[in-house]
Amino acid sequence: MNPERTERLRVEVGGLVQGVGFRPFAYQLAYRCDISGWIANDTRGVQMEIQGRARRVREFLQRLQQERPPHARIDDLAIEAIPLLAETGFTIRDSDRCPSPSAIILPDLAPCADCLGELSDPTSRRFGYPFINCTHCGPRFSIIARLPYDRPNTAMQAFPLCDDCRREYVDPQDRRFHAEPNACARCGPQLQLCDRHGNVNAGGATALQQAVAAIQAGQIVAIKGVGGFQLLADASNTETVCQLRDRKQRPHKPFALLYPNLVTVQRDCRLSGREAELLSGPERPILLLAALEQDTAHIVPEVAPGNPLRGVMLPASPLHHLLMQALERPVVATSGNLAGEPICTENSDALVRLGKIADLFLWHNRRILRPVDDSVVRIINGQPVMIRRARGYAPLPLKLPSSSASTECRVALGADLKNCVAVARGTTVHLSQHIGDLQDRVGLQAFERAIADLLGLYELEPMTLLCDLHPGYTSTRWAEQSGRQKSGVQHHVAHFFSCMAEHAYRGPALGICWDGTGYGTDGTLRGGEFLLWDGGHQVAHFGSLRKFRLPGGDRAIREPHRAAAGLLFEMLGREAFSQSPLRQQFKARERHNLARMLERNINSPWCSSIGRLFDVAAALLGLSTRSSFEGQAAMAVEHAAQDSVTTSSYPHSLCRLHDRWLIDWEPTISALLQDTAANVPVADRAAMFHTTLARMAQALAHKAGTENVFLSGGVFQNRRLTETVVRRLEQDGFRVHCHSAVPPNDGGIALGQLYYAQCMAQSGVKIGEGGALCV
Repeated sequence: MNPERTERLRVEVGGLVQGVGFRPFAYQLAYRCDISGWIANDTRGVQMEIQGRARRVREFLQRLQQERPPHARIDDLAIEAIPLLAETGFTIRDSDRCPSPSAIILPDLAPCADCLGELSDPTSRRFGYPFINCTHCGPRFSIIARLPYDRPNTAMQAFPLCDDCRREYVDPQDRRFHAEPNACARCGPQLQLCDRHGNVNAGGATALQQAVAAIQAGQIVAIKGVGGFQLLADASNTETVCQLRDRKQRPHKPFALLYPNLVTVQRDCRLSGREAELLSGPERPILLLAALEQDTAHIVPEVAPGNPLRGVMLPASPLHHLLMQALERPVVATSGNLAGEPICTENSDALVRLGKIADLFLWHNRRILRPVDDSVVRIINGQPVMIRRARGYAPLPLKLPSSSASTECRVALGADLKNCVAVARGTTVHLSQHIGDLQDRVGLQAFERAIADLLGLYELEPMTLLCDLHPGYTSTRWAEQSGRQKSGVQHHVAHFFSCMAEHAYRGPALGICWDGTGYGTDGTLRGGEFLLWDGGHQVAHFGSLRKFRLPGGDRAIREPHRAAAGLLFEMLGREAFSQSPLRQQFKARERHNLARMLERNINSPWCSSIGRLFDVAAALLGLSTRSSFEGQAAMAVEHAAQDSVTTSSYPHSLCRLHDRWLIDWEPTISALLQDTAANVPVADRAAMFHTTLARMAQALAHKAGTENVFLSGGVFQNRRLTETVVRRLEQDGFRVHCHSAVPPNDGGIALGQLYYAQCMAQSGVKIGEGGALCV
């Protein structure tokens, strides 16, 4: 090929190329490479036509990929030779619409360094303006109504640009060229401070100053952030924090803390370099960190009762930066909702739902088109693990192996706790943000809205709904009432395939799926499962935890000592109630009633759950008899073990029952009770319990004899347990895969439902037939 020959190419770019400054970057690069042509957004990504000498065209394409803007990501580059045109110069055209939108929407991003510099610069026209942004930062997913990502298609269409902002917006040399949320104090959104009745107390900078003064005075202020409302309160004021707990109906679950900067975080928490990088990155998640003892001087214990971890975040918006610059100390920053509900996004809704919690409201007049809560991340085994996937990460898609591609549009409805929904098209899975629990009308509305959002943005018509097998789930009933074709995926199969999907893996594997509750078709509440996938079309139930009863059903989940009663009764019968733990934790009448329930099998479902086994351990260790939030008892066991250095473990046994293995917990519990009677320190007993569970996983992995092992389920949010399991399995030569990009908890279920369905379809097996799992 003659490098001096002139050629013209049509180039389609897919990936993260809208809302990241990609067009002005390409415009400037074309000028430097002496390229003519044009570029435009469309609903699939970016389209270009480029013309120039062949060597300069190749240089342009190479540098386009190597020097792309910081948040851009090129997934696909389709190139086609086309006829030459008589033209000069390079232009940026208006966006085009095309069928089947597929452009990737960028998440909401924290302010960049340039914008923060202007925010603090008295000579800048955006000095102190709480909605400053540019092409490298600011709201995206929370304000977009439809593709392509252009201002008329966002919540910013209500704010016509002033002359100065317009000049920036149309200048390809300016970093605010087509920054769709671009605005200033003259033409953009405005702050207001209101009371509980919606009466305006102040506006602009005065509103912000009065909100700061109210927090300092011990009041609770509801702040309208990027993706919804938050409740802010003084973290050093015991009365205020207790009042917030009472009003929000959240008696024990830890509150997150908003810090001004990394320096103040390091004063209170252990902070590694990787953790500092995550905290200060553009995603700005809540990061779980180990607290230092001295943080109690200005963080009252009621912020995180009995918990050695702190959920820490840095300012995620210009408004938060301004607040924290004025406060100069950490504050409680928790979601603007009642416990279990989705966060509020509308001003009027916030007055209704938060009016009995907040004393004041600091809000603005830019609409939030979809709720996006704060993401939560924890470092486990040296890697960031998503606990809640929301702002900063959603709605970035995941890619499945090409072998699982499907032309059918499937919508996965997830589970009822920590709900997240997902849509699959081809090998691309679009995951919604964290929605929450589907326990009431508000949660159901958010669920329905998230489904409509994903389908509407990508103009998809679902052919199949995928749901959990649990007949009592709101999501399952919704699928049944939709009138559409639906298929059920067993809960732990979805967990297993969620982890495999994240690693783009399709071959034979063992799935260790440990959580609190997953519906089994035999009526057992499962949660200690070992599943074996043959890599083709069959998932076999390879092993499980020995079952025990939960007297009172759901009540036993809220009261761990009831779970302990069910397990000890399975071991000892009525003699269980003469054991010291139960004798101390129940009155005589309660012991009698529980024994009758268990003997007569009255409201005492069977379970095989590691999550419930953690509850039993918490009760027997004297750490918890009642839980006000999911996982509270298990967290207490994890935290109790942190000061122990023992590597010992308790015994357990394996037995073969028909076609599966059973792990018997009886030797473990017997030894634990003996250590309790011998006054072995609680920390050592808790540590030995963790190591015993790891040995159980190790034993079944050897029985399975499969090299690749996948860990999934909410129990693997436990850092000590996960790291111990991974270390022991890797020492034995297994390749262990854990979650990172999606949560190990039920927030990953929708992804697993999709991947399982697509693997089955590729194998020609309908779910519920042939090789589908039945448990």
